[in-house]
Amino acid sequence: MLKGCVGPQLTSGVWVLTFVTWIFKRISKMSKAKAAPPPGCTLNINDPQVQEAAIRIQASYRGHRSRKEMREKGPPKILQELKDVVLVEGSAAKLECRVSAFPDPFIIWYKDGKELKDGPKYRYVFEDPDFVALVVRDGVLADLGKYTVTIKNPFGQTSGSACILVEVPAKVSKGPDNIKAKRGTTVVLKAEISGEPPPDVAWLKDGDDIEEDDRVFFDVGDTNTILTIKNAKSSDAGKYEVFVENNLGTDQS
Repeated sequence: MLKGCVGPQLTSGVWVLTFVTWIFKRISKMSKAKAAPPPGCTLNINDPQVQEAAIRIQASYRGHRSRKEMREKGPPKILQELKDVVLVEGSAAKLECRVSAFPDPFIIWYKDGKELKDGPKYRYVFEDPDFVALVVRDGVLADLGKYTVTIKNPFGQTSGSACILVEVPAKVSKGPDNIKAKRGTTVVLKAEISGEPPPDVAWLKDGDDIEEDDRVFFDVGDTNTILTIKNAKSSDAGKYEVFVENNLGTDQS
């Protein structure tokens, strides 16, 4: 005979449920301490109802453990894909995805095919067993690109990709230099610019917008803008400036 809880209610279904946790601990060996029911009551472990409850609990535990192992073992799977994110210059951005993998996977992040090392600039983050993330710090225009995460374990591997879109306020990095030109020659003025999205560009002479024609016109590249003045005249003398603008800001040389 073992000490029980409510001996007089031996045939009650409620009584059997009272012993579920106690029997489960005995079967699964989850507790190192010797389990003991409360004092003052008795339990007949040979009772058919008690034995049936123990068998059901044991079968349920084995089934739960088996289903868990079957669900988790195997190659990694991405349950929630990476998504494109926008990174504002000077701030940080985080790429994250939800994964399922057992045994624990090995994670590698890449930017445009080049492996990224965990460190001050790029930080590998494991928020919980299901989520992996990459934090990109101190955002600059060079962080623009395609990022890929590779997840592998002994059973296989998988990968996912997304883009970081960098937003940078429009800026004139270097205005046009002073220049002396002879009448009738071609004058070229150059300024360095930046911004993402690419900024709208305008050239000004003495504070007024320059109207382009076949003789005076300008081109805009990724990092510069060039003003060309053909067959220079004395009336072309003056102060030339560059104005740039995008949705994040404006600047002028």
